[in-house]
Amino acid sequence: MTETNELSLRQFQYDLPDERIARFPLPQRDASKLLVYRGGQIHHEHFGNLPSWLPKNSFLVFNNTKVIPARLHFTKTTGAVIELFLLNPFAKEQDAGLQPISVAMEATGEAVWQGMIGNRKRWKPTETLETTLSTPTGDVLLTASWYDYEQSAVRLQWQPAENSFAQIIQYAGEIPLPPYLKRDATVADRETYQTVYSKQEGAVAAPTAGLHFTPAVFNELAQRGFEHDYLTLHVGAGTFQPIKTENVREHHMHTEQVVYTGANLRNLLNHLDTIIAVGTTSMRALESLYWMGVRLLRNDPDPFRLDQHYAYQLALDEQPPAEQAIQAVLRYLVDTEQESIVAHTGIYITPGYRFKLCKGIITNFHQPGSTLILLIAALIGEDWKRVYEEALGNDYRFLSYGDSSLLLP
Repeated sequence: MTETNELSLRQFQYDLPDERIARFPLPQRDASKLLVYRGGQIHHEHFGNLPSWLPKNSFLVFNNTKVIPARLHFTKTTGAVIELFLLNPFAKEQDAGLQPISVAMEATGEAVWQGMIGNRKRWKPTETLETTLSTPTGDVLLTASWYDYEQSAVRLQWQPAENSFAQIIQYAGEIPLPPYLKRDATVADRETYQTVYSKQEGAVAAPTAGLHFTPAVFNELAQRGFEHDYLTLHVGAGTFQPIKTENVREHHMHTEQVVYTGANLRNLLNHLDTIIAVGTTSMRALESLYWMGVRLLRNDPDPFRLDQHYAYQLALDEQPPAEQAIQAVLRYLVDTEQESIVAHTGIYITPGYRFKLCKGIITNFHQPGSTLILLIAALIGEDWKRVYEEALGNDYRFLSYGDSSLLLP
């Protein structure tokens, strides 16, 4: 496996008419369409019938991250509006980057986050912004000041201080919808842009493949004997970052935080031949786990920080079986007496990648020329074009609030 051959961005483009982008969700989550690609054959279905199309003994892996209201607005006395789009807690110390985002969400009184700053030129380095929040227990004064101007790190402080950061942004923030929806978030988006199983706060984008799942679908899965599990990958804004290099290999891949538990590892070991990822983020997390196990087996430094190139550096005969790699991670957990691991992955799955854990994926239809299209092309090859042509020709809705597909190579 190698990254040396060039891949042209033109190979991964397609014409997506603006009217095919679903700007709002359907009233009923599981009423969406489902395109089934199985062994080269394409079938058109409805999502509620997903369980009848899954291979025998399929083990579904979901991402239970929860989208936070990451857009904060402060209005200066001049009338200028400064927007803070919070991305991740700022690593104040060398090892602070390994702190779970869930811990940062529990901070009281003060928090420091990196973000993208809208109208940045109007916010002086020495200036403090403030706003008053109305909460069920009374008003809260929220202030923002620069912590590190060069690294776009902002210190947020609030009084009274007993509210957690998670509570504060619920009062102060807006859900950050994907830019291609080209609309402001509504109150309804706070619910519809979350999966029904979202739990771990920290994402700035939803794992949208999961938006179609309802209690009824879960009940049907259980009745048919399908098991599932949840891991956590906090989706970052980089998931929407377009590829700007003509050779897609030269694209700089974003990094996201992922959390694996001992229970995750044991479940995966029991279902190694039947894993179906629910969404590209789950697939990234699962494939990353394999390579982190490889790093442990090879005694590589910092085994739980995976860059975009590592998965392409070892010859096939140097790549251990998936079972061996996952057992290495589980052994690490036992030896260090930890229940979970906080890791960071920048894995970049492109055509030529050999999947180690995932046998298929449930996913929405993605933007032209995106890293997500590359991932799909890595899984089903050139047939991705046929899948997308079929979806366009049969009135499927595209992107985050759009329809779904089950892809089984």
